[in-house]
Amino acid sequence: MKLSIRKLIYVALFLSACSAPKLLPLSNDQVKANLKKHITTLSSDEYEGRETGTEGETKAAAYITKEFKSIGLKPKGEKGFIQKFKFNSGATFGGSTQLVVNNYIFKNGEDFYPLPYSGNAVVTNYISRVGYGISDTGLKQDDYRSKMNIAKRIFLIETGTPDGSQPHGKFTDWSDLRKKIDLAIVKGAAAIIFINSDTSLSDPKADWLNHTTPVAIPVLFAKGKAARLLHDSVITNCTVGAEIIHIEKEGSNIIGYVDNKATSTIIVGAHYDHLGFGDEGSLYRGEKAIHNGADDNASGTAALIELAKFVRAHGLKNKNYLFLAFSGEEKGLLGSNYFVKHPTIDIKQVSCMINMDMLGRLKTDDKALIINGTGTSPQWKAWLDSIPTGDMRLKTTESGVGPSDHTSFYLQNIPVLHFFSGTHSDYHKPTDDESKINYDGEMQIIELIETLLRKANAADKMVFTKTKDDENEDAPKFKVTLGVVPDYAFEGEGMRIDGVTDGKPASKAGLQAGDIVIQLGENKVLDMMSYMKALGKFTKGETTKVKFIRDKTEIEKDITF
Repeated sequence: MKLSIRKLIYVALFLSACSAPKLLPLSNDQVKANLKKHITTLSSDEYEGRETGTEGETKAAAYITKEFKSIGLKPKGEKGFIQKFKFNSGATFGGSTQLVVNNYIFKNGEDFYPLPYSGNAVVTNYISRVGYGISDTGLKQDDYRSKMNIAKRIFLIETGTPDGSQPHGKFTDWSDLRKKIDLAIVKGAAAIIFINSDTSLSDPKADWLNHTTPVAIPVLFAKGKAARLLHDSVITNCTVGAEIIHIEKEGSNIIGYVDNKATSTIIVGAHYDHLGFGDEGSLYRGEKAIHNGADDNASGTAALIELAKFVRAHGLKNKNYLFLAFSGEEKGLLGSNYFVKHPTIDIKQVSCMINMDMLGRLKTDDKALIINGTGTSPQWKAWLDSIPTGDMRLKTTESGVGPSDHTSFYLQNIPVLHFFSGTHSDYHKPTDDESKINYDGEMQIIELIETLLRKANAADKMVFTKTKDDENEDAPKFKVTLGVVPDYAFEGEGMRIDGVTDGKPASKAGLQAGDIVIQLGENKVLDMMSYMKALGKFTKGETTKVKFIRDKTEIEKDITF
């Protein structure tokens, strides 16, 4: 069949549009100019700090997607280049949230506020004052002893203890509000109002960003004139209500792929999100301002884009390459955590993961590049020792666990490296701007990573080794450690384990990644908060029971700290 000239032109244009662009190697000056363009764009005020779940994040995602397309990467998200994940972004309150005492209507946020333990309900009944809400025969304290017929009433409880602000008093365990709440429910409380009459103690925080398992009844904290009325006056009527509406938002990972039909894949990643206007995680104490995050982590994202061009232009074809721009890192590695649990490739075939977080501020007087994770494969050290770095000094640590996205991959038994040019006085502040980026320094780091990619491309699938991760327990202030990495994104009841350190108590007791700890000794573990409080009850050498769920089966074992 003959084709007309018009059809031939159409077919040629179609094939041209469908084929990946042919990229040529770039000069250092071209790469530096590209880095400047990426960082200037991503850290501009227009992107409003790229906080996960905001319009600024959406704009940044669109920019990265456009760059990935222009390079010729294949989309490898769940919808094009995008992989969506949901996360808890706090709470708001409905009209049923209320505190009415003796017909006086108090204001939410001004006179009272619900606590994160609270359930949704409205209760009208009499008040029963139960002191500190303690019942402990060992301590000879029972605030419920003389209380009769209090079931279904609203309990008024002091947040403190008879020890006051003494941190090592005998009632320390009873400073835990959840413990008081659980006991009050057993005693028949239909609702709880906490007050704080001890001026040496801080009021409880209403932190709705952390996961806390709620109870079935309303739990409020009253302050100011509301607290004084509840404490001092005869109460003829009281209504307590809570209507908590949890805010769920979406973040986006951007995923591009070079499919060389190889048997293993190299992942290169960087988070592109930052702090927005600095509400959460900021170290700035001035008026609200955009945190542009030029170094953290527009610099790593810019390197990610340019390394994708490098791989395409230099014909690295012995491995497949996955380029991952994560979101949610600043909120707790949310994007990388989601990806490893919902991978868009066969994660068992991943050879290694290279993570770039803050590459833009290499010091000019002491060019120290921090590389974490060198112990996660025996090849890393040998390769790094063989690469000339000029006046750039490498400062390495072996651990695969740290406060960035490589941790999520290390916990999947994948060799990782984390590149980091160091902290500075602008870290997590509005002053982390593009004008302070050391582009020559970032180029030196990128050239080192390019050399490593060549070596990894030519080698067989890398061998994984576990590292000594003493710093991976999120409870350094405790006398004991379980020796696990918690899954901070877990929304169920209990503390789910993401990783277990060899030789630590959890490992010796036989706990595994994926187990959900629900009790330590007599202490129920409902969430991260109660898990950390439970750890604080034990001393080194002490043996207790740990209850956990594995594959829907409850298991109990002895554990020695």
